[in-house]
Amino acid sequence: METLIQQLINGVTLGSVYALIALGYTMVYGIIQLINFAHGEIFAAGGYIGVITLSLLNSRGVLESHPVLGLALAFLLAMAYCAFLAVALERVAYRPLRKASRLALLLSALGMSIFFSNGMMLCQGVYDKAYPTQLYATGQFTVGGAVVSYIQVYIVAGAVVLMVALNLFVNRTRLGKAMRSTAQDRTMSALLGINANRTITITFVIGAILAAAAGVMVGLYYGSVRFDMGFVPGIKAFAAAVLGGIGNLTGAVLGGMIIGLVEVFAAGYLASEYKDVFAFIILILVLYFRPTGIMGEQVDDTRV
Repeated sequence: METLIQQLINGVTLGSVYALIALGYTMVYGIIQLINFAHGEIFAAGGYIGVITLSLLNSRGVLESHPVLGLALAFLLAMAYCAFLAVALERVAYRPLRKASRLALLLSALGMSIFFSNGMMLCQGVYDKAYPTQLYATGQFTVGGAVVSYIQVYIVAGAVVLMVALNLFVNRTRLGKAMRSTAQDRTMSALLGINANRTITITFVIGAILAAAAGVMVGLYYGSVRFDMGFVPGIKAFAAAVLGGIGNLTGAVLGGMIIGLVEVFAAGYLASEYKDVFAFIILILVLYFRPTGIMGEQVDDTRV
């Protein structure tokens, strides 16, 4: 029983990270029907900004006296930097191809993914960069015999806050309504005075902010980041978005949790060396038996 609870806690923690990344995929797809495969590299960039900020603050002695302030600054700087990357990505790689076929957009996304990954490798090196986590990850407590670290609590709580904030933004604000309107009918939205370009850019920015937060969380959880850390989590988050229903925010959260739980339980009870395989097995099964996902709807494929 203790092992079951422990795996459940680990799965929810990992699923929270996947859900944050999957939200970026599903939001962009809902607006312009694009799978942004460079999104995983934005997640990795957020992790790098987090480690750079915390390492600099640690070297100046700021973390020891103000750890909460240092952590908040790391999240804010990572979000700001990734938001800038997302704006540049949308304007340079996607906006000029908006009226092109989905294949052209897909190739552009793959190209930008490779560009960002190699850029981080050249700028930061090929070796892992360690987070100064000694001030954040030392505490723990037990629940039903299972060990829960404070960093796991921070990750789940932070993810819940961001998801709730996103839900309120999309459903309660004018910009959120503009995003939903653009996703439903871009032409009619433009006729009603909604700036499609601005709405699409805001969508990219919000997705990048969530991915940046996930990148810092992963760095704190595992203790380090690496230039290619965005590829596998990015693909798993994409699988989560497809599982939940691409274009559906609630579905992305649900899919992320399912992928996280399946991965952790498979590693704990079956074979840990094959834990990454199960996410792709789920993706294949979903695409075969229910292509629209758990909460998805039929989409228009006339642009292919």
